[in-house]
Amino acid sequence: MPTPPPTGPLVTRDTVASGLRDMGVRPGETLLVHSSLSALGWVCGGSVAVVRGILDALGHQGTLVVPTQTGDLSDPALWSSPPVPQEWWETIRTTMPAYDPLLTPSRGVGVIPETVRTWPGARRSAHPQTSFAAVGPRAGEIVDGHATDCRLGERSPLARLEALDARVLLLGAGYGTCTGFHLAEYRIPSPLVKVGRPGPAGWEVVTEVSISSDRFDELGWDFERDRPVVRGRVGAAEVRLFPMADAVAYARRWLAVHRPREEEIAHPPL
Repeated sequence: MPTPPPTGPLVTRDTVASGLRDMGVRPGETLLVHSSLSALGWVCGGSVAVVRGILDALGHQGTLVVPTQTGDLSDPALWSSPPVPQEWWETIRTTMPAYDPLLTPSRGVGVIPETVRTWPGARRSAHPQTSFAAVGPRAGEIVDGHATDCRLGERSPLARLEALDARVLLLGAGYGTCTGFHLAEYRIPSPLVKVGRPGPAGWEVVTEVSISSDRFDELGWDFERDRPVVRGRVGAAEVRLFPMADAVAYARRWLAVHRPREEEIAHPPL
């Protein structure tokens, strides 16, 4: 049976760039992008065309930032998709390669961030589980100094993005992917959790603020109702654009009221 033709729409580098410009993306600004390639439609050139289109809209003075998380560098006892046999756990812990910002691929964030990670001149932050990659003149300023015991808090690229008046672009992705909301978790009472991972000297365990994206979609809809969010489309994808500082401030208030967690016994969502 022949494969049916794609339904489209046809998306190109130029349609990505023009669509973002129509939404108000400005040359020279800094964007934190969460994305879904499949949501766009049929993209001529795939993820490379999308990254080129975003960079075209940002211009030579703009900076593109993406999450390049590596949640698989974690304790196998917590894995569920899929789980592994308990008798494997200790071997996995002792043989898992440590994080290398140049070599370790991202996982679970899509093909567009992985394309940015390997882009010429890209810089990547040092946290072994929640790194970010950036391309542009402010890349080093944003990703350098990411503390290895601060996944998404004050010593992470998120706080630098907030200070630089960056905006968040949800390109076919929902509010559940919005990492900026996690920065608010560090500014309200939140439980601590032990996080296991491979380190340079072998298996290590660090104490971290517990992070969870539970109810982020609900938080996002309330944020969009109450605060200015630019909405549009690129190809078939719904796109949203908003200031990071607004999102963090709103999430800090919302989470304290609607999802208090200080009494929770937490486990890391890796």
